[in-house]
Amino acid sequence: MRPFFGVLLMGATASAVLASTPYPDTPVRPVQDRYHGVTVSDPYRWMEDMRSAEFQQWLKAQAQYASAGLQTLPGRTALRERLGQLMDAGVSTGGYAPTAGQILFLKREPGQNQRRLWLREGLAGPERQVLDPLNVPGLPGKHSIDFYSASPDGKRVALGLSAGGSEDSTLVVLDLARGELLSERIPHAGLNQYGVSWLADGSGFFYNRHPQDERYNKSAVYFHRLGADWKQDRPVFGWGTGRGQGQFEIADLPYVYASKGSRWAVAELLHGDAVDRSYFVAPLADLLQGQARWKRVIAPKDRVTKAVLDGERLLALSQRQDPRRALLVYPAAGGKPQTLLAPSQQVLLEIEKGEGQLLVRGLDGGVSRLTQLDLNGKAAPQTLTLPFEGTVREMAALPDGEWLLRMDGWVNPAQTLVVRAGQPARAVDLQPQASYPLEGLSAERVMVKSHDGVQVPLSIVHPKGHAGMARPTILTGYGAYGMVMEPGFRPSRLGWLEQGGRFAVCHVRGGGELGEAWHRGAHIVNKQNTVSDFIACARYLIAKGYTSPQLLAGTGGSAGGITIGGAINQAPELFAAAQAAVGVSDMLRMELTPNGAPNIAEFGTVKSPRHFKAMFALSPFHNVKDGQVYPAVIVTTGANDPRVDAWMPAKFAARLQAATAKNAAPKPVWLRVDYEAGHGMGSSVSSQLDEQADVWSFFLWQMGHPAYQPAAAAKP
Repeated sequence: MRPFFGVLLMGATASAVLASTPYPDTPVRPVQDRYHGVTVSDPYRWMEDMRSAEFQQWLKAQAQYASAGLQTLPGRTALRERLGQLMDAGVSTGGYAPTAGQILFLKREPGQNQRRLWLREGLAGPERQVLDPLNVPGLPGKHSIDFYSASPDGKRVALGLSAGGSEDSTLVVLDLARGELLSERIPHAGLNQYGVSWLADGSGFFYNRHPQDERYNKSAVYFHRLGADWKQDRPVFGWGTGRGQGQFEIADLPYVYASKGSRWAVAELLHGDAVDRSYFVAPLADLLQGQARWKRVIAPKDRVTKAVLDGERLLALSQRQDPRRALLVYPAAGGKPQTLLAPSQQVLLEIEKGEGQLLVRGLDGGVSRLTQLDLNGKAAPQTLTLPFEGTVREMAALPDGEWLLRMDGWVNPAQTLVVRAGQPARAVDLQPQASYPLEGLSAERVMVKSHDGVQVPLSIVHPKGHAGMARPTILTGYGAYGMVMEPGFRPSRLGWLEQGGRFAVCHVRGGGELGEAWHRGAHIVNKQNTVSDFIACARYLIAKGYTSPQLLAGTGGSAGGITIGGAINQAPELFAAAQAAVGVSDMLRMELTPNGAPNIAEFGTVKSPRHFKAMFALSPFHNVKDGQVYPAVIVTTGANDPRVDAWMPAKFAARLQAATAKNAAPKPVWLRVDYEAGHGMGSSVSSQLDEQADVWSFFLWQMGHPAYQPAAAAKP
């Protein structure tokens, strides 16, 4: 570990000099909106026209301003180099898809900017690269792989390719033997994050497609026969079909799956926030003939989060009776469900079906647990042995009752494992082990009392033997959609720890760490709990001597933009710096964006007086206070972001700049723009590391690290 540093006065002096340089001029043109008797003023509504020359010129000026300032931080170049070294210390793999005795997977080797698609013959056979997304024959430009699904015979794979982090996938089909693309070029297929579903004979597949003028809404499932013109593909379920299954909502997200050994096709319908779902079944033969009559087997009231088809039944995780979920069996032909695995202390998260077996992943005390069930009822449930306390990222069925896993932890690099009931896990070299400087690192999980007495989990990664010593600390939080921030290893994170720092994760309400009740504890009208939990964790770290307000930086991304935005509005004195990354900041206008409708179920709608009151009270953009002493803030966005439009971080940055401009010693507010990225999915490794180096250099500058202090006369 590199030596710890103290806060230096020169950091504050240089900060004031840089912050005093005038920001690019930002026009103020207030627009008044009236919500349930409340008038709300928006000074930057003009930014929402992102195609306008004025906005693009302003955005470019802000990007140049931030870039110039970052270039004055002396330690940034060395930090970026070190992050690159850590990321290139080994090979990274993932996305394991066993098919017909082969394993498809993604691999990134040192120096590569994107993961490539590889194929291995069995667990230990030879492997070869089958697709480089940066150089796809017949498809010009550089792409990222958004999803892929192999045909059951292992001869072909359907892939989604998109450019510039846009997530606007074109669906193509690759012949694995020849390494050539077939004729398929299906646009607007970016919603197939769960893959596509092939017929057993590999002659065609079901896939999701949205209209040309939509990004997330009004999508439907189509069936495609290989070699046919995709324009002739007919919708079989979803928006615009409606036959027999009721009216679809604009944000409903549908999928259709066929399953080996079953005469049924199952349709999955994600409602809004995707927490609750419906499942329908229809005879597969009827579906292929265009005569299907879908029958709903699972409704939203059943509170099912995931179901898989097993012959004549659906195996489903349900939180109707218990927020930690139970495993139920629903007859496909209809009837009452039966309990296969009762609720326990574990939060049940995922299920994966193999030949006669089902693997259930649960969360217990923040770490993964695996339970195997015999679907033939001939054996009792068995707990599978894992080599360390961490997170199972992937699980896939192998022949003969084995499972292929990828697993990591806070201080445990990713491993590929094969597990079998009753036997210890064994490592396989799909994920080669790299050498990282892990000596002296430890991770702990503590419980922090929030404002209302609720105990909130807080994970802390730091050097051993330094409890009670205030150190530079990054605190991050998310808190939405019931998503879980599980233990995970990132090589580049070592770059922060080497600077003498700590890294902490506040598992705020709104996530799913403690089940659906934890999610609902910060849902719409209760959303303030997400921010209050984050603030409580910040105060805990300071009170226990882990850090100090001069050495603490807070971060939040995407929906976590609400978390960090709320924290610096309500308790700015706790933080030296903050990052709002591609963050939701204007909660009143979010539902009007292309990705707005699916988020109403999570954040609420201004059409409801009750929702509006809670949203307006928390919305980061609307609660910035003129003259308040804010921490230094770096707002980051991607110009191609399809999930949180770039105008939203832009408005937040502009409002903070205006609110602090007349302060006696204002701290900087910079808007960093990546013109080659979107929301983060599909971004190149170099793009990700560039941003990380910029943000951490910004933090270390504000914390007084001597290697990051610009000359007093430097100006952005």
